[in-house]
Amino acid sequence: MTPAEGSTLIGRSVSIRGELSGSEDLFLDGRFEGTIHLAESRLTIGPNAHITADLHVRDLIVFGLVDGNVQASGRIELRQTAVLNGDIVASRLSIEESASIRGRVELTGQVTASTQAQK
Repeated sequence: MTPAEGSTLIGRSVSIRGELSGSEDLFLDGRFEGTIHLAESRLTIGPNAHITADLHVRDLIVFGLVDGNVQASGRIELRQTAVLNGDIVASRLSIEESASIRGRVELTGQVTASTQAQK
């Protein structure tokens, strides 16, 4: 699996604790504990990732493990290997077969201007 072109990469051997924020797309394949705030960007959780954090993002793609609540102004995609333990609030949600979710899901159906511009 390779990150999208232009994404910042945090590899699987990296472990971080604290608060992460930014305005560019991020591919996270390591361990993270804390909070992640990428309101204008896409966060991709790689297959080796173990994330214990509350996430505030535009879009989220999950291949690995997430323990925490997720708030997305755009779309959340849970791929086959995804495990998400926490509540979700998003405009749209896609769950592939074999993905796992434990928590409350609230779909707002609202599409932000930045999400519409991507179409």
